Amino acid sequence: MSADLRRAGAAQLRSGYRAGHFTATEVVEQLLAAVAREDAILGAWLHLRGDEVRREAAAVDATYAAARSAGSEALDALPTLLGVPVALKDLVNMVGTPTTAGSKILEGYVSPYDATIAAKLKAAGALIVGKTNMDEFAMGSSTEFSAYRRTVNPWDRERVPGGSSGGSASAVAALHVPLSIGSDTGGSIRQPASLTGITGVKPTYGRVSRYGIVAFASSLDQIGPFARSAEDAALMLHAISGVDPRDATSAARPVDASLLKLPHGDEAADAVKGKRLALPKEYFVSGMEPGVEAAVRAAVAELESAGALVDEVSLPSTEHALATYYIIAPAEASANLARYDGIRFGASKHGRGSLLDGYLETRGRGFGPEVRRRIMLGTYALSAGYYDAYYLKAQKVRTLIARDFDRIWSAGYDAIVAPASPTVAWRFGARLNDPVSMYLADACTIPTNMAGLPGLSTPCGLSDGLPVGMQLIGAPWHEAELLALAAGYEALSAGAPWRALEPTDLAALGGAA
Repeated sequence: MSADLRRAGAAQLRSGYRAGHFTATEVVEQLLAAVAREDAILGAWLHLRGDEVRREAAAVDATYAAARSAGSEALDALPTLLGVPVALKDLVNMVGTPTTAGSKILEGYVSPYDATIAAKLKAAGALIVGKTNMDEFAMGSSTEFSAYRRTVNPWDRERVPGGSSGGSASAVAALHVPLSIGSDTGGSIRQPASLTGITGVKPTYGRVSRYGIVAFASSLDQIGPFARSAEDAALMLHAISGVDPRDATSAARPVDASLLKLPHGDEAADAVKGKRLALPKEYFVSGMEPGVEAAVRAAVAELESAGALVDEVSLPSTEHALATYYIIAPAEASANLARYDGIRFGASKHGRGSLLDGYLETRGRGFGPEVRRRIMLGTYALSAGYYDAYYLKAQKVRTLIARDFDRIWSAGYDAIVAPASPTVAWRFGARLNDPVSMYLADACTIPTNMAGLPGLSTPCGLSDGLPVGMQLIGAPWHEAELLALAAGYEALSAGAPWRALEPTDLAALGGAA
């Protein structure tokens, strides 16, 4: 059996399978062994498809063997992610598997159908290893609000991985899978990517279908990939993108073929030259850790030294984004979560009392404290006498936030560069009793969701031995350009000492350091 296949990315796996250097079965066995050895501490997984994914890997091996015998044309015709292991955040429905959304209220629910992205990943040949842990109903920034278990950060198991997609991020950072799926409503892909030292992409609103995804806030939610490189993230984004008639918010935009042709090495580094980048002063927020700011500014300086043109700009409505988000998102959540009543699916506490008593008992026991808090906030904002004062006003401010971004694109900038998170990963429990400080963790990412724009986080160094992410934000539908810029930065910083470092607590997990 080939050694060290855990560290192979999606592109490397594809190349190795084509050449016959190793098999999907070998890869899957190494990854499942790592999960069995490490996840009691890591806490990234809620459901594993061990036997199923082994059978699927054997079928992949047979497909590659037949294609190699048939020649290069047959190999070229194979699906783009054939044999690549993938994890799904546990709000993605997949037929025959549990979907809990990290909540007790969905305990015991097994999906009878595939979400569109699950179907697309299957069609692309991906091996879906299982479902990952998350903050309940994606409401959280640390994965401490899961009803089932705590996920730790592989860089320091006393610290959070971010959230709400902490399980998906930690699974990639800990080398359990090369790719995973997360959701991003206010930063829940980019923030955990930053805190765990990987790449995370939030696509343009409407780029990826949300059919079969458990909803949080429907005007903000978007699905995207985690990976350990821009190239791998691009491969996965290509696989899951595209219009879907079952999702009314899905945009009729063609899948961007350039996602399969990102520049590499010197070509990627050279492509940075001449790019116009905007550096918004408002994103260097009060309370930002000095080490985080230093790492991001050093990364920006490296892009500038390679020929990028960087200007400081102002996005004045940014200061209102956090407050606006915490009116709109809870309001939409209160409506979306009304369906969880213990009758249609999931857990039920209905007994001999009235129907109303059953609703109250089911929802009171089924929802955790953070979900209940946001439902109450949202219901209040939508209530008579407060709708105009809060929700309607928040929607108007949302328009102002979007207009700030529009002015940047109208001025000819190719991308915005900023921190992805104002801090590195914090210790467990540090913010649990202070919801406002928890919400501030998303201060740098929320504006992008409010405007429906694409954004990503790419690693740009360490602060106190913990990862820091640089955020790149683009105009609508410009994901490929953002990923190419991230690939350029990867090439420019390839020789940096921090690039050679891996999560320091992998050995403590019983694993690979």
